[in-house]
This record gives sequence, C-alpha cells and structure tokens, in this order.
Amino acid sequence: MPQAIFQTILPVPIDNTIRGVKLPFYVFAFFAVVSTVRSCIHLLSPDGGAGSIAGMDLSVAGADGIIFAFGLWGSSQLLFAVIQLLVVFRYRSLVSFMYLMLILEVLLRELVGYLKPVTFAHPPPGAIGNQIILPLAVFMLVLSVWSTYKANRDARESQ
Repeated sequence: MPQAIFQTILPVPIDNTIRGVKLPFYVFAFFAVVSTVRSCIHLLSPDGGAGSIAGMDLSVAGADGIIFAFGLWGSSQLLFAVIQLLVVFRYRSLVSFMYLMLILEVLLRELVGYLKPVTFAHPPPGAIGNQIILPLAVFMLVLSVWSTYKANRDARESQ
C-alpha cells in the first residue's frame, strides 16, 4: 500500500492524464491562478503589498528592507506559480504531488510566522488564507490519492 501511494503521488509516466476524480484538479487550477496573482502583487506592487495589503508600518527605519523582502518573496512565489501552471496545463498527473508541496509550503510559512512573529495592523490575507488552504489542500490530496489509487486498482482488475 505505501508503494502504491508513492506511485500515485509521483506517477510513471508523468503525463497530462487526470486519474481519479477531477475535483482536486479544478481546485488546484484555482490555487495556481491565485498563486500567480499573489506573486505578481508581491513582485510588482511598489510596497510589495507589505503596507497596502498586510498593513505593516512602513514609516519605520528599515522599511526598504521589508519592501525588498516582500519583492523577493514574490519572485520565489512566481517560480512556484509557474510550476503550478505547468502542472495544470501539461503535467496533470502530478496534481497529488503538488498538493503535497502546497501543504509543505503553507506549513513552512506557518512555522516562520511562529518563529519570527510580526505585528500587523490587521491580519493579512495570507494568514487568513492559510487557515482555509491548509485543510482544503489536505482534503484534496487525500481525495486525489484515494481516487487515483482506486482508478488504478480498478483498471488492473479489469485487465
């Protein structure tokens, strides 16, 4: 069973086939679009979204460093979003794997927030989004793996 789960998350061949139910794919496609928009905001907004969206006080010394860090964050988010979009348009069999990566990314962001807390004027959208994305991504990963495993098992049994 663990080997079957591993083969479901990292299938061979990696192709554009959706195995199992399609709901996890559509939810992932939505995540990919949101990730692309979010990364462009952090990368291209004059303040990186630090003040205008997250409500950080940028009138303090070192605000340029905060803006720079948000811009760097946007560039790394954009790279991840490009990979997500590649999966949506070309490598759909990797949706389960990308849910695993999304879950790890959110958990790491939560860890950074715990280890290096920052005071915001109001909760930033990402902090609220994490509370929605994490359980939804876990559910979609389980649904994706379970339905793909079941579809693969049924295909083997019908041969």
